[in-house]
Amino acid sequence: MAGWWSAAAASFSSSSLRLLWFMMPLFLVAGLVVFSGHHSSFLLIASPFLHGRGGGGGGSGGGVFNGSSTPQAQEIFRPNISLKTNKTYQNLTSIAGSLLPTEHEETQNETSSRRYSKLEMLEAGLARSRASILRGKYPTKDDDFIPDGPMYWNASAFHRSYLEMEKTLKVYVYKEGDPPVFHFGPCKHTYAIEGYFIQAMDVTPFKTSDPDQAHLFFLPISVTMLTQVIFVPETHDWTLMKRTAFDYVNVIADKYPFWNRSLGADHFMLACHDWGPEISFAVPNLHNNSIRALCNANTSERFDPKRDVSIPEIHLPFGTTKGLLGGPSPSERSVLVFYSGGLHGPIRPILMKHWENKSDEDVQIHSYLPKGLSYYGMMRKSKYCICPSGYEVASPRMVEALYMGCVPVLIKEGYIIPFSDVLNWEKFAVIIPVRDIPNLKKILTGISQREYLRLQMRGIKMRRHFEINNPPKRYDVFHMILHSIWLRRLNIHLRES
Repeated sequence: MAGWWSAAAASFSSSSLRLLWFMMPLFLVAGLVVFSGHHSSFLLIASPFLHGRGGGGGGSGGGVFNGSSTPQAQEIFRPNISLKTNKTYQNLTSIAGSLLPTEHEETQNETSSRRYSKLEMLEAGLARSRASILRGKYPTKDDDFIPDGPMYWNASAFHRSYLEMEKTLKVYVYKEGDPPVFHFGPCKHTYAIEGYFIQAMDVTPFKTSDPDQAHLFFLPISVTMLTQVIFVPETHDWTLMKRTAFDYVNVIADKYPFWNRSLGADHFMLACHDWGPEISFAVPNLHNNSIRALCNANTSERFDPKRDVSIPEIHLPFGTTKGLLGGPSPSERSVLVFYSGGLHGPIRPILMKHWENKSDEDVQIHSYLPKGLSYYGMMRKSKYCICPSGYEVASPRMVEALYMGCVPVLIKEGYIIPFSDVLNWEKFAVIIPVRDIPNLKKILTGISQREYLRLQMRGIKMRRHFEINNPPKRYDVFHMILHSIWLRRLNIHLRES
């Protein structure tokens, strides 16, 4: 079977990120301006996975443009998202107000005899969304859920943005490509978020069948399935996987006008597999311009938090969260801190060197779980659960800890924490630099009981943002991922050439 796939495929030619919600004016107004242009055509090479999912919105006549863009084709401005003073915020608020349409201007546009293009109408709608978020038009009442508390950088701004997303956002899912590489993904796996998100996009009301109405375009490719179907392990060669990704985007760009119109800036992919970033590099404008939702949100591997989205890695051994949610009260948690896992990566050996198998019963840290102990049982008995990076920065332990009421202890480098554009993780987790691993117990015992109870209670409240539901529910992990992507789309302005 591996030989058949190989033959077929061969035919193809945080502390640094603090997106404070009171910084929304810069994030929403300073943006990416993309002009459509004419680009050279590339040779299209057929793939067995690119057939059978017909439908289209008119050909672009171009093929994918993967060369370096010229000033005539593309003008890019990325915002500096690091604001440090309230004075800066006030200045940017003034600038934001001058760039947003006034109510008088909106009325003039609506009554003007000029005929606007579909793209102009789309962008006008997004401008109104930006204005609504900044002006605080939405009431705080919500029948389902109202974000509140220090766990959010700005709970009110998040609430307004989320409601605006529900009212406005439309996503077009490209129909091209056949399972198992496209429109399919694992659901009982460490990388289950890929399959779950692809599946959820097929049933969500955000999906539109009219690409001209879409604010975002989803490339439904599963990197995990690429590694299982296309990759030939004994070769250690990623060429076929990269070629498959390149050819898929090439087919999309040749059939539709939307990729070349924005050079991919209003398109997004989602990948939880560690190789997601590397596969994206096969299509230069995919990693240069598009929004990449990645579990492997490692700045050392060119993850860009201004454009890319960090998503949580969630291990679902049975395909659902059944049996994973909930845990005993803090008074019934007898273990101070727990970790069990392999030694791979640079951080875990340091952790083991200082703390593995100590006689101290408060510190239960093991490379191999002792016989008779349950992994999830130990999480439920512990106050704090360590979530160190392995070879890659992401780990399902963060979500597992939140699911079971254990306060996450993050020990990572170069990691952009999921949803940190909205969530202030320091209010419901403990973040320890690698250099402080020898002081682990001192740091944790230095947290008062009152502060621990606050952290634990807040983590339980934040759990809803990481839960998987089928079908998705408001404010759950599917909607939080989509909201982070929505924020990046608000930071893009497309113009007709």
